[in-house]
Amino acid sequence: MASKLIPSFPRVGRQLIPQISKRQCRPFSVASQLRSESLFVHRNSPQNNPSLPFKFNAQNLALIDEILKRYPPQYKKAAVMPLLDLGQRQHGYTSISVMNEVARILEMPPMRVYEVATFYTMYNREPVGKFFVQVCTTTPCQLGGCGSDKIVKAITEHLGITPGHTTEDNLFTFIEVECLGACVNAPMVQINDDYYEDLTPESTKSLLTALKESALAADSGKEVKVPAPGPLSGRDTCENSAGLTNLHTVEWNPETMMRKDGEI
Repeated sequence: MASKLIPSFPRVGRQLIPQISKRQCRPFSVASQLRSESLFVHRNSPQNNPSLPFKFNAQNLALIDEILKRYPPQYKKAAVMPLLDLGQRQHGYTSISVMNEVARILEMPPMRVYEVATFYTMYNREPVGKFFVQVCTTTPCQLGGCGSDKIVKAITEHLGITPGHTTEDNLFTFIEVECLGACVNAPMVQINDDYYEDLTPESTKSLLTALKESALAADSGKEVKVPAPGPLSGRDTCENSAGLTNLHTVEWNPETMMRKDGEI
């Protein structure tokens, strides 16, 4: 008899114990909270707030018309990324006013534009310097050549700033980024739209000096020679520095190398 009653005790106990209400908390973000979440938050500032007007110039309006022709009218919101890029190039960075103007042109909720601009790191939502220096610090650049750590150190010493900051003269903004796809010519850096590869601490400092001199000389009408984008080691592209080591045989020719009918 006791053996039949014992299993029922836990069930009865659970029924007698009142259900304790639990505090329901809805997190602001479903992901774990990290300091990087500050990237998703906009804080009005004197140089970045909705009250500052922004309109595309005539040249960019013509480009926008060409871009929109690539999409069906009902799907023109798919052009949000190229329009944000145009706004950033005109304004210098992707401000809240730029995003609002893109939303107006594409007839989409501003929040949808904000989601794109905060997801992709190529949209700078705060002002950057005239030269936007992005140093690749991914594994190939850390291991290639002198290593990206030495490049970061050289830039820090030369500009007097650490990654994530802008020089006082607003000429240089310096950040670290992930792979930029030029691993064979590591270490490398992207400055605005140009790649500079096969870097050394010395060539990096010389490049930054030339860029600064060119910016200062522009006001006086002088011309300063800036190294051409690409490898700074003398290579033309990404050929082996020791010369050709393979493909020494006769060049492939479809007329002589392909199988002819009836040879099977």
